[in-house]
Amino acid sequence: MKTSFKLVVSAAAAMLSLCANAQEVILKVHHFWPPAAMPPTKILQPFCDKIAADSNNRMKCQLYPAMQLGGTPAQLIDQARDGVVDIAFTLPGYTAGRFPIMEVFELPFMTNSAEAGAKAAWDYYGKYATKEFPGIKPLMFSIHDEGYLHTRDKQIKSMADLKGMKMRAPTRQTNKLLASLGATPVGMPLPAVADAVSKGTIDGFVLPWEIIPSVKLHEMVKYHTETDPARPALYSATFILAMNQAKYDSLPADLKAVIDRNSGAALSAMAGKTWDESQAVGRKPAVDRGNIFHRIPANELDAWIKASAPLYDEWVADMDKRGLPGKQMLQDARDLLVKYKK
Repeated sequence: MKTSFKLVVSAAAAMLSLCANAQEVILKVHHFWPPAAMPPTKILQPFCDKIAADSNNRMKCQLYPAMQLGGTPAQLIDQARDGVVDIAFTLPGYTAGRFPIMEVFELPFMTNSAEAGAKAAWDYYGKYATKEFPGIKPLMFSIHDEGYLHTRDKQIKSMADLKGMKMRAPTRQTNKLLASLGATPVGMPLPAVADAVSKGTIDGFVLPWEIIPSVKLHEMVKYHTETDPARPALYSATFILAMNQAKYDSLPADLKAVIDRNSGAALSAMAGKTWDESQAVGRKPAVDRGNIFHRIPANELDAWIKASAPLYDEWVADMDKRGLPGKQMLQDARDLLVKYKK
């Protein structure tokens, strides 16, 4: 009797253990940044820590930085959609023209607050862009801190200085911006920038301060051109934390709830705030190195804003062609930015 009882208890314990193990979920998370960069350490890792704690370690992230699982940064969004990975942290804009609705936040001179931009982008997605990401459950949208110009051999002080310069940009709208200002835009994702600068393939690049130290780009350029922080930034890029929809759907209800509690509007706001706070830290190494800084004066910046203004009309016309209310969509994006800047 005692032996039988012990066997039953052992079997039950083994079964419980198997069930627990069966319910443990390891999420494969892929991104393009170096492991020590700000976004994976200050945004992605805290998200992963929260879902682990909230699930009593039944759901954890396995992080793969710097494209360790192969492919290119532009392919990350499809890796998430197709289930090659469970979650990808990337820019939808790396695939030019594929996500035009969310491109509204990549138009020039929209905002100078990443937090306001992130909050606005999440709301805007819910109103206009839910069908733009089939097969994907967005966990977060955000934009980065203010984007500036960084050049190797020549200081940019005016539009005339940009004429003929080969400048890297991350997305379709930033490429259009550079072209409108007289530069020759060269589209490429972040991992290719350092090599392109060192070889002289490009004369410079547009980037926010946050990322520059982690890829040592402040050591490859001498000049930085900034805009007045009280005015809208030159440009922004939109980021997504994208989860494979089928993976999310396969989770038990309690683990779905863990994802839901730790993503969405709150995660977007946290990401934007973190990007805003990263600016001074990212800028300091260039200051310490003795690089040269220039702030574009108001009258010159007004000329840049005027030169790039047709990009708004182009975007509105594109939305209209798709049967969408382009003018209203642009106004809604602007109104959300104002709402969240307060």
